[in-house]
Amino acid sequence: MLKNEETFLTIAENAVNKAKKMGAQQAEAYISNTKELSLDVREARVETMKLAEERGLGLRVICKGRTGFSFSTDFSPQGIDDIAGQALANCQETTENSHSTLPSPGWTYPTLDIYDPAIGEATVEQKIEMARHMEESARAFDPRVKIVESSAYQDGEALVTVVNSLGLSAVFKGSFCGIYLALAAGEGDESQTGFAMDFSLKYNSLKPEDTGREAAHRAVRMLGARPVSTRKASIVLDPYVATGFLGIISSALTADAVQKGRSLFAGKLGNKVAADVVTLIDDGTLAGGIGSAPFDGEGVPTGRTVLIDRGVLQQYLYNTYTAAKDGVHSTGNGVRGSFKGTPEVGVTNLFIEAGRTPVAQLFKDVASGLYVTEVMGMHTANPISGDFSVGVAGLLIENGEITTPVRGMAIGGNIIELFDKIDAVGDDLQFFGSRGAPTIRVADMMISGQ
Repeated sequence: MLKNEETFLTIAENAVNKAKKMGAQQAEAYISNTKELSLDVREARVETMKLAEERGLGLRVICKGRTGFSFSTDFSPQGIDDIAGQALANCQETTENSHSTLPSPGWTYPTLDIYDPAIGEATVEQKIEMARHMEESARAFDPRVKIVESSAYQDGEALVTVVNSLGLSAVFKGSFCGIYLALAAGEGDESQTGFAMDFSLKYNSLKPEDTGREAAHRAVRMLGARPVSTRKASIVLDPYVATGFLGIISSALTADAVQKGRSLFAGKLGNKVAADVVTLIDDGTLAGGIGSAPFDGEGVPTGRTVLIDRGVLQQYLYNTYTAAKDGVHSTGNGVRGSFKGTPEVGVTNLFIEAGRTPVAQLFKDVASGLYVTEVMGMHTANPISGDFSVGVAGLLIENGEITTPVRGMAIGGNIIELFDKIDAVGDDLQFFGSRGAPTIRVADMMISGQ
């Protein structure tokens, strides 16, 4: 164990012991130490660069069924005394809840390859050069690439420590890195935008040239886009768009939303909520997953949870509290944004499982349809009802071939109805951060045009 890991474990243990001495029946200390670098290049020059480091301790205590929480960046003995006293004082302001408890130890954590020393060993100059190379590749792809809005690199690492009074003691170190490019291509008075991203746990797996070319391709292929008439047709969602729809349902699959009556999946366990070709998984142990970690924000091992299996809703996501309410075990989805908050129920690596249909076949079987490559207004979708109405752009599919770029259309409906109409899932699963999807074909939808 590294020296700083031992140091944080000792501090966490001291905080738990202090809270117990002050009267807490249960106590939990969570320490995170994070470092983040972000830089943005434009016209080959560094426009912004930020290096930030943050560390702190969050202390959760339970006393007579009441939960109190406090956080601090002061790890001194006096600081520990203050945070323990404040957490206990905050207990008096909360209501008693018989389901409030902390997880007990007794499990084995998965062994994951989630820390790459090469990220820290690479110089800032090398990372700047990666962003420059990405920008150069985009401009070299096509002379119609006129403006690079952002050619960005970012990385981060975190050391996370969790200790509680029931004997749980755990620590892990993780890191990630990524690149992102946003640009505009122009021809005459017309301008179209494109983007691409590549996030990974491994520094040497980043592909700036491919990312630059992909962003340029997405913009250039939309030049000349025009509206089309209203029609009912098949639609094919590219992986990024399909992943965007997961944002509507991710919160609805948490036990917290279900228990509060704020989920479109409430009361639907064991029921069909999607087509047979759809399997949706949350996996905190996924190899190479940006959201992978050996344990969640309260020390429970992460795991693979099949939420929808071949169209049937099988499971919700739980942390310790929501699991206690339902009389089940936590799924390892007690997620924390930082040491400043308590563990909420959230996703780790959420994705639609890849299908067996080659992507080319998804298009070949469509006589007339729309390949949706861009969605506008996804944030307006209702995660409780599942209703959505979004603007879309993309390319027409005619006799199995991708043809003319189009924009200015809209699609709407309900997410469960949309998922039920999926008739083919591609074999090209792609991740965008910690969420992913393959190319997906929907049998028929009303497309509002002009």
